[in-house]
Amino acid sequence: MKLSELKHGQSGIITKVKGRGAFRRRIVEMGFAKGKRVEMITKAPLQDPTEYRIMDYEVSLRHSEAELIEIVTGQDVLNAPNNNPKNLPLVLDEDKLLSLADEQSKIINVALVGNPNSGKTSLFNIASGTHERVGNYSGVTVDAKEGKFTHKGYTFNLVDLPGTYSLSAYSPEEIYVRDYIVKGKPDIILNVVSASNIERNLYLTTQLIDMDATVVIAMNMYDELEKSGAQFNYKALAEMIGYPIVPTVAKSGNGVDKLFDTIIEVYERCNPIARHVHINYGEEIETGIEHVKHLLNEQKELGGETSRRYLSILLLEGDTFGESLICNLPNAKKILAERDIHSTYIREDFREDVEIAMTNARYGFINGALKQTFCEGTTDTLKITHRIDRIVINKLAGFPIFFLFMFLMFEHTFLLGEYPMKWLESAVTAFSSLLDSNIAEGQFKDLLINGIVGGVGSVIVFLPNIVILYLFISFMEDTGYMARAAFIMDKFMQKMGLHGKSFIPLIMGFGCNVPAIMSTRIIESRNTRLITMLVNSLMSCSARLPVYILLVGAFFPDHGGLVLFGLYITGIFLAIIMARIFKRFLVRGEDLPFVMELPPYRMPTFKAMVRHCWDKTQQYLQKMGGIILVASIVVWFLEYYPRDTGGDAVYDGKIAELRATVSDRPEDSASVELQVGEINRLRIEEQKSNSFIGRIGRFVEPVMRPLGFDWKISAALISGMTAKEIIVSTMGIIYTGGDDDEALLSDRLRTERDRDGNLVFSPLVAIGFLLFVLVYFPCIATIAAIRSESGSWKWALFVIFYTTALAWFLSFAVYRIGMFFF
Repeated sequence: MKLSELKHGQSGIITKVKGRGAFRRRIVEMGFAKGKRVEMITKAPLQDPTEYRIMDYEVSLRHSEAELIEIVTGQDVLNAPNNNPKNLPLVLDEDKLLSLADEQSKIINVALVGNPNSGKTSLFNIASGTHERVGNYSGVTVDAKEGKFTHKGYTFNLVDLPGTYSLSAYSPEEIYVRDYIVKGKPDIILNVVSASNIERNLYLTTQLIDMDATVVIAMNMYDELEKSGAQFNYKALAEMIGYPIVPTVAKSGNGVDKLFDTIIEVYERCNPIARHVHINYGEEIETGIEHVKHLLNEQKELGGETSRRYLSILLLEGDTFGESLICNLPNAKKILAERDIHSTYIREDFREDVEIAMTNARYGFINGALKQTFCEGTTDTLKITHRIDRIVINKLAGFPIFFLFMFLMFEHTFLLGEYPMKWLESAVTAFSSLLDSNIAEGQFKDLLINGIVGGVGSVIVFLPNIVILYLFISFMEDTGYMARAAFIMDKFMQKMGLHGKSFIPLIMGFGCNVPAIMSTRIIESRNTRLITMLVNSLMSCSARLPVYILLVGAFFPDHGGLVLFGLYITGIFLAIIMARIFKRFLVRGEDLPFVMELPPYRMPTFKAMVRHCWDKTQQYLQKMGGIILVASIVVWFLEYYPRDTGGDAVYDGKIAELRATVSDRPEDSASVELQVGEINRLRIEEQKSNSFIGRIGRFVEPVMRPLGFDWKISAALISGMTAKEIIVSTMGIIYTGGDDDEALLSDRLRTERDRDGNLVFSPLVAIGFLLFVLVYFPCIATIAAIRSESGSWKWALFVIFYTTALAWFLSFAVYRIGMFFF
């Protein structure tokens, strides 16, 4: 707990003192150090400050200062896990309190901050043992990821923050990272710097210096620097900037132990290098900083945790975050007036904005430091990258290579996945037969075979196809080709109202629309980001793949890869067309320039690709045991009830009459059995039509009939609003035949007939159904992601409306035009 939370007369042991610079030194010098007991005496009449007793004397602290001191109390000891396993009367033990205080003092909160492609998430994974997504392009980490591990008796709470090039208010990642550092107050910031691009990466480091943050630098990918033949005196650079630097190679784990040893040293304040330095911005800017800082020093309401120098820099740059920190201060107007005076002086002196002048000064600081410590190598480590780029981003070969790669991805998803899919189908059929022969007739048997096995089994057979698709997507991301795809498509997409960066979330949508929508944070322009979110659901996610494989395998087995490729390309072109419409009529505004890093090509390790696929496989299997299992049971219930016993009696009577005639004319037995089979089919059809799900489907059917869809297709589409895989499980339940029908679902779809004996599905209906599934109503998780990222239900509801309307008109046009010609 925090010292500010102590009640009158309570005491505790100090475990950690946060804060920075002179404030922290003053607090520690007054006796507020780790392991010291502190007691709350009383509060001032206005409840602030508070009087505490420490080391046999009294001292007062403001609430804001007491919040920066963490303590443990006797209650913490009593509440500690496994403290009282036998439920004996509790007696507070001073030794236990000191032991718990020592334990709490060895918990280090570390935030990983760095540029995209610096290996930050790889370092996080190897340190914490978690399996977060690692990709060779900007925007993989779209939210903070947390991990925990122990090292030499210390517990490290790691937070992997989104990759960012700076801490200005230019993009959502920058705002998120800066807010976390300022408000989350991590003990140590682990600044991950790519050794292959030190100058650019150190710009973020200079901003951390301005913040007076406690930092350790991981000079990652150091093996690439060594291969280039470069000479780098990183120890000398560390001395200059006051931040310890540790060379690391995250993919192999080299240097990671030394890195966390250094973090412990800095945390315990025993590292000889760690200290605070100032970047000199030149006389004119420094004068402005000092004048604004002087006024800020008079504002005691700011508290000791805020660096006055950093806040002065933010104000001079015109940063809205800095202004929000002082807006409620008594002297806010005077501070802003002083800021405006010096901002004007700086602009007139440098003939450019203050922010640009400070950026130039930071790069000047970096350049000066590197001139004394770094000598570039003579080996071109990007030789292979340049050679590959001459081909893959060539103006003639770039597009054909991209579309060829996409076609191969979908062709192999269908062809390579066909064999294991058939094995799984056979296994599901065999398991269903085993249950059928060993369980007595009744509702439970029907639930087990037609509900659970029929529903979940219908979806799980497509697991191999999804694994293969994710293998291709992982390869495209990890090698660095994804960024090239954005580069290739930029001009084309710019004409359609977007730019190249939008292409990355769109391609990510092939895996799952939810992280793809979250990854739109890499797009700086609010308007472009919003449009990309609105069209992202048109990208065909892996949840739709089971529906595609089912219908394509049933009606287009000889052209499966081509049809799949066509569906995905259709999604891309629909997204581009809708983006153009939205840009023209819905979300207007100027775009920011297209600036994106093209990382060097890196061959992903087999282990990394297998791990990524296993992570996705786990998610798919969890879906099987979660939402799809529950949905299958619900759909079975809606399909099974209500039971019409009167109708069954009528059909049984008809069957009895037919079979009675066989005794008189044995030669007609074969014909009679055919008629009995038809009567049973009509019985099952009527039962399903009159069931709850049948009533829902028949209610919607008039709207869907112009598309060639019957009530069963309509019901399956309604169930798919929750998750698209449920469409297959629903079809697996409502398209079941008689009790002895063990035909595969794809065979049942091909032979399914309505009450008049007409085939329900045709290739034309199948195409319309596939297009409807491609476009209509995103899943609930996607809607929630759009609501979260756009900040408004308005846009989430708009996506529901426009995608469903577009799906209807598209399927209607395909079906009606197809009927005209065929």
